[in-house]
Order: sequence, then structure tokens, then C-alpha cells
Amino acid sequence: MSRRSLLRGFSGLGTAGALAALTGCGVPAAYVEAGDRSAADRSARDKSLVFANWPLYIDTDDKNTSKRPTLDAFSKRSGISVKYTEEINDNDEFFGKISPALMNHQETGRDLIVISDWMAARFVRLGWVQEMDRAKQPNVAKYLDPQLSSPAFDKGRLHSVPWQSGITGIAYNKKRLGREIKHTSELWEPSLKGKVTLLSGLDEAFALLMQGDGVDITRWTADDFHRMCDQVEKYVKNKQIRRFTGNDYIKDLSTGDVLACQAYSGDVIQLQADNPDIEFVVPEEGAELWAESMMIPNLARHKSNAEKLIDYYYEPEVAAELAAWVNYVCPVPAAREVLASSKDKDTAELAEDPLIFPDDAMRKRLAIARDITSGERVEFAKRWNAIVGL
Repeated sequence: MSRRSLLRGFSGLGTAGALAALTGCGVPAAYVEAGDRSAADRSARDKSLVFANWPLYIDTDDKNTSKRPTLDAFSKRSGISVKYTEEINDNDEFFGKISPALMNHQETGRDLIVISDWMAARFVRLGWVQEMDRAKQPNVAKYLDPQLSSPAFDKGRLHSVPWQSGITGIAYNKKRLGREIKHTSELWEPSLKGKVTLLSGLDEAFALLMQGDGVDITRWTADDFHRMCDQVEKYVKNKQIRRFTGNDYIKDLSTGDVLACQAYSGDVIQLQADNPDIEFVVPEEGAELWAESMMIPNLARHKSNAEKLIDYYYEPEVAAELAAWVNYVCPVPAAREVLASSKDKDTAELAEDPLIFPDDAMRKRLAIARDITSGERVEFAKRWNAIVGL
């Protein structure tokens, strides 16, 4: 099971609810000014850091899963010990865990975290993460995928660096369906009635559906959102859509209960290993390119150590080793040549997989959606939840 398949389709109301609950307790969701975000850095005298990540999102040793080869190599080379915790199981849940400390100008106990970019946008807006020193990160400056280098929420990637990336597109069983799918609109054909699923999470679902309607998701509007919802509502009522899912679509697609579904590229790579009839498509109208990014929370005590770890993972050789294990879109395109030169046939073949290294034709159809603003979220999530049944 991949990391991404653990995702539950939360709409984002959980975050709004967490903020409301905290505000109700007399603790406002306060913006932190730039001058109040840093603490005395202990990195020089304390060679350690705490790194919080998602489960199953780093390479492990085949014989001993407690060993993490790339992370162990970093510690051996740098002398920096890393306390690695797999404590992030959901963006909203993790937000609720650390937001009380951040809004109260307190340490979180973590030097490095990995969260989805739609959630990272909120941390940046609230001033809850620190700007990184790119002078200490030459590999990031040199090797970061240009297509991921400047999202709307963090121009120039000053506060975030992608850990891994991926695509939200369409997966389908080509053999059972008997044909190819090339357009999002094909999900609504009568032959697929009751055999289609969509993702239940608002942030995960909306972009691809808007793209299918010809919307530029880098600058979508409220009208685009409501028009998309109108369309989805129609297909719920006529039972074209079987249901909305978190990671459940993996099982449905494998058993044949579903013939086509909204899906994540990393999951499909693993499904294809067991069933070569499963295809993943970036529709002609486009698909969403997303990332889950590393960030340094306010008052982190080992900022310099965290910056070194981030830069280490942008060495093409290290990025290649990680990509070979996690099978998501690698944010370091130069890692492709490293994998291609491998003497191991299976490893070398990964360099040719467009779901790990998208080719130029695919990249032209990928876009990073602008995030849902705090002012839009409650209204939009309320409408989406009513459609999905959350």
C-alpha cells in the first residue's frame, strides 16, 4: 500500500472546525509576524533534528524495515541524528495537533514536517513556517522541478520544498472497458453508469473536474466551482457516480466493481504491478499536478540541520533512490538519468515511467491549482459535503 492510498477524503471543514473550536476556547488563529517566527538555532552544537512525515513515504531496507537507507546515509555523512516519526495520517488531523502551539507562539517539537500543498498554503498564509536559506540549499536551487518551483501560495518556494509530487487523473480498466479513455467527459457516458467513483475530498477532487470543463485551474473562480458542483450533483442524482471514495477506489477498480475513477498516479503504478490492464490517463483537458512539501515550523530549534536534510534529498542520486521506492512523481528530474543508468533492469525501467518522470507531452497538460482561500473554504466545503454525503 502506498502512502497516498492512506489518504482519507477530508474536505477541509475539519480545519475550519479546529480553528473555530480553538477560537471558542479564547485562542484566536493568529497570524505570526516574520520577526516572531525564528528561535535561537541549536544546530551547530546539537547535531539532531525531528522529522515528521506520513507512513510509508520513505525508502526502507528490504530485510529490516526499521532501517531507512537514504536517511541513515545522511546521518552517517553529516553527523546529524534524525528522529523520524510517521505521525502524519491526515492533513486536518495534524493541523489540529500542532496548531495550538503555533498560534500561541510555542515550539511544536518538530524541525521538519511534510504536508500537502493545499494545507501548506494555510501555514504560509498564517505565517506559521519559516523562510529557508537557499544559500544553504544549492541542490534545491539547481535541481527542483521548474514546474513545481513557484506555486501561487508560495512564490519562489521560499517556505516549502516538495518531498514528492503526483498527479490526480483518471484510472480505468482498459480490458473490462474495451477502449481507451482520453477525456474527463467520458466518465459521464451511459456505458459507465454506476461504474464511476470520484474522490470525496474537496481539495483532492475539484481541480480535475474543473479542467474537464475547460477551466484554467491556476485562476478558477467561484462561478467555476459552483458550475462544477452543479454537474456533479446531476450525476449523483442519476446514479452515474457510484460513490465517493478515499483510498477505497483501489479495491473497487481491482475487483471490477468500478471501471473508471478519479485516482492518484502513485497508487496506479502499484496497481499495474498486479494488473497490467489498469491504465492511468492525464485527460486531454489536463490534470492536476500536486506536491507534498517539507516545511520548517516556527521556533524550530534545528533549522540549519533541517535545511541540510532537505538539500540532501535534492541530490539526484538520493532523489533517485527515494523515487525507486515510493513511485511518485519525482521532484528532481535529474534523478531520471541516475535510474536510467542502473544495471538493474527493473530500476532502469522506472526512468521511462511517465508517472514518475512525466514526459514533455504530459507536462503540457499538467497544472497546479490555486488553493481554496480561507474566505472561500467554509462555503465551498459546505456545498461539496452536501453532494458527497459527508
